Amino acid sequence: MSGDHDEIRDTDENRGTGGVPGDGIRGTARGTAPVPLSVLDLVTVGAGHTASQAVRTAVGIARTAERRGFHRYWVAEHHSMPGVASSSPAVLLAHLAAHTDRIRLGSGGVMLPNHAPLVIAEQFGTLEAMAPGRVDLGLGRAPGTDGATAAALRRTDRLREGADEFPQQLAELTRFLDDDFPDGHPYSRIHAVPGPVQATSPGGVQSPHRPPLWLLGSSGFSAQLAGRLGLPFAFAHHFSAANTVPALDLYRESFRPSAVLDAPYALIGVGALAAEDEKEARRQVLTGALSMIRLRTGRPGLIPSPEEAEAYTFSEMERDFVDSWLSNVIYGTPDAVRTGLDALAKRTGADELMITANAHGGDARLRSYELIADACGLPEE
Repeated sequence: MSGDHDEIRDTDENRGTGGVPGDGIRGTARGTAPVPLSVLDLVTVGAGHTASQAVRTAVGIARTAERRGFHRYWVAEHHSMPGVASSSPAVLLAHLAAHTDRIRLGSGGVMLPNHAPLVIAEQFGTLEAMAPGRVDLGLGRAPGTDGATAAALRRTDRLREGADEFPQQLAELTRFLDDDFPDGHPYSRIHAVPGPVQATSPGGVQSPHRPPLWLLGSSGFSAQLAGRLGLPFAFAHHFSAANTVPALDLYRESFRPSAVLDAPYALIGVGALAAEDEKEARRQVLTGALSMIRLRTGRPGLIPSPEEAEAYTFSEMERDFVDSWLSNVIYGTPDAVRTGLDALAKRTGADELMITANAHGGDARLRSYELIADACGLPEE
């Protein structure tokens, strides 16, 4: 491991994304949207559908997002969940890079304790070579699954220690990305390739870009760490809404200017779905709520169809959960969703909203992003 996390930094030569508006970190609000809009895709698999269909839908959403002026498209690492086909973000992003041209692609996120930092540096260095200047590396410290699956991934049952070591793992990853372990360090002769070492070889020319690091979180730990390191921060409002404002406040209070950013930049994940009428929108988001009930009661499965969700008999406790869950999802007509996004941006002060549409069918999710883009006046590109 490298030294403590205060060693993490991003040099002017390698960062590739400055701290100025319009760069790869900070997006530009388009149309009448209150802030830049982006997409978080869980690559969900609905009942009656295959993982192949889910991946094809992901390509369709990424291309739609690019065409409609969304700033970035991220996928998130999850494991042992039948309804989520995003266990391998780097593999998915490589596929999506081949089907898009301009939109930023990234992880929201890679769960760093599940992996050796060198492996992540190599994977995202390869992605950067495939899509120069448009790859984000978002990192989380949670396992993205249950404890048993996390132990299988990490080949250890020391899960708590893995999370506690996150700052040191992050420092090591940054060293590999920048190829700047000090002389005498055990890893000083190890290089992540593709990466900066190629510029030091005879005849070598190095890309000016390297994936910017983001820290992800659903509590205060990563918020404070991102602030201390001067990194951009992404908060999981879509499943931890009660903690959003406190975490963003902590991030801003902790922020120290860095070579990456001269001021805080925070995005939040937002559950949102638009349909032509409110009834249809609720019908669609109810599938996601039922899926979450099953996940949180140890019964993960495929995303149920709207018909299954409508026919399901909810217990009183489950109805309370649905009401609580949907109170943090912005859904309804396009204008209603637009109003909800405006209010959320104003209430939280988020610099960017990353929309995730958790529903059974790909067509409903694709249509939702089109309707939201229309409601926010995002231009066709």
